[in-house]
Amino acid sequence: MIVFLILVGFTMKFVWPPIVKALDERAGKIADGLAAADKAKSELSAANQRVDEALAKSKAEAATRLADAERRASLVIEEAKARATEEAKRIVAAAQDEAKQQVIAAREALRDEVAALAVKGAEQILRKEVDAKVHAGLLAQLKSEL
Repeated sequence: MIVFLILVGFTMKFVWPPIVKALDERAGKIADGLAAADKAKSELSAANQRVDEALAKSKAEAATRLADAERRASLVIEEAKARATEEAKRIVAAAQDEAKQQVIAAREALRDEVAALAVKGAEQILRKEVDAKVHAGLLAQLKSEL
């Protein structure tokens, strides 16, 4: 029993403290590792939240830019339509003016021809003797020429 008590005393004084110290160090390392894991988990959660917010912001910005682009495109289209309408009106007005001028020129040419034919007919009538039958034939010929 004395040997047993000596062995217990020796173990308690020299063997047991290093074992307890090693167990305490191991428990501390495990606690530090768990704390680091919890901290990393919370940081990951915060990073995921920031990523989600950035993604939502990017989507909203993209939607805004798309809407702006669509508005700009519609404005450009409207401006092009307005310019095309103005150009068409200008072309139509020019064509109408040209047609009016051609009608006026054709009328003037027709008047000149009618006047020349009338002079020619009167000249022919005056050259020939005054005869109703001859005059009727000349007038018919003038009518056909007109």
